Amino acid sequence: MALPPKFAGQLLASSSHSEAKHTLELYLDYVCPFSAKLFNTFYDSVAPSLEKKYTKPGVRVIFRQQIQPWHPSSTLVHEAGAAVLKIAPNKFWDFSKKLFEHQKEYFDVNVVNEARNDTYKRLAKLAGSVDGIEESKILELLLVSDKPDKDGGLNIGNGTTNDVKQMVKANRVTGVHVTPTVLFNGVPEGGISSSFSAHDWDDWLSKNVA
Repeated sequence: MALPPKFAGQLLASSSHSEAKHTLELYLDYVCPFSAKLFNTFYDSVAPSLEKKYTKPGVRVIFRQQIQPWHPSSTLVHEAGAAVLKIAPNKFWDFSKKLFEHQKEYFDVNVVNEARNDTYKRLAKLAGSVDGIEESKILELLLVSDKPDKDGGLNIGNGTTNDVKQMVKANRVTGVHVTPTVLFNGVPEGGISSSFSAHDWDDWLSKNVA
């Protein structure tokens, strides 16, 4: 599936060479423990080798934000990701790494008694801890007003709402449900799981990409 230009930050920079023939899409939820496990192994141990070992024919890697609505905070944390895509798209993967490290802080028990805008404040502060991301700009996009809009509307959303809608619509087209899910050249790759070690990834890549 094509990547809209405004979501270009979801493309892993080290895999962005235009001549790459293969595409890996990682459908991940920020509050899914299994997504965190896959992301951390891939980002820490696999991504650095892509430019060294798998340049021909090459592989593009895209982080697809998959909101899981049975976790109410999933929407909020993915809105933070969408805000980073707007403000500092080149820091999206770094922010994602930081958010996965702190994901338990946004699990149900840790947000159930917290006002929505207070959760946004924590997320903006977390984003601001990543070099190159301005906390105030992220917070401005995330905060929701408690006043009706000029037409009296009450479901006014925030500065990321339209982008989140576009992400959800695109993901629904693929029919992806479980996180994490990996698509290889547009087809679900059931052989890849969150339990993949760096060695497992290297073995899979050597058979399918090299």
